[in-house]
Amino acid sequence: MSGCCGHDAKFDGVSDDYKRRLWIVIAINAIMFFVEMGAGRLAQSQALQADALDFLGDALTYGISLAVIGASIQARTNAALFKGISLLLVGLWVFGSTLYRVFYAEVPTAEIMGVIGFLALVANLASVLILVKYKDGDANVRSVWLCSRNDAIGNVAVMLAALGVWGTATVWPDLIVAGVMAGLFLSSAYQILTQALAERQAEEISKCELKS
Repeated sequence: MSGCCGHDAKFDGVSDDYKRRLWIVIAINAIMFFVEMGAGRLAQSQALQADALDFLGDALTYGISLAVIGASIQARTNAALFKGISLLLVGLWVFGSTLYRVFYAEVPTAEIMGVIGFLALVANLASVLILVKYKDGDANVRSVWLCSRNDAIGNVAVMLAALGVWGTATVWPDLIVAGVMAGLFLSSAYQILTQALAERQAEEISKCELKS
């Protein structure tokens, strides 16, 4: 709950500069989804396809974040809850599909993984740098930062998986990294959901105190 002087108030995204930055990041994520999903299918890489889905999810949820900027705390926490649940579902899908590919998988093409992983890393580092000024904020703003950070971490992992696939000529490095990314998605979903619920509860308590 915010302090009486507003010193604990969290940034809620109401800033023209933040909105401009968010539009740029949305465009980057949308483009990279198509690039990475196509490459992931071509290379038969589960890690690349998982990361591509994350790009798509980010583009969609960033759009939601942009739409609810300046809205009520309830609208903003609803958006954060939606993003948290979406990230949870993506994490579960990646985990399940990775488990399936343990038994039905071909060795991915390491060269494609490495090149596309590096390209995606550059795109995500650019997004992180664009948003770093606003990394602290309410659940809606923080979820944007967490997603961008996850992407950068995921791309480093994809490049390590490519090196592992090249060195071992097996599918295991790709599947291990996909599993780690699924865990990262689930962890971030938990953080987003718990912060959004806490902010909603704080708002309800504040309303009750004003009525009493």
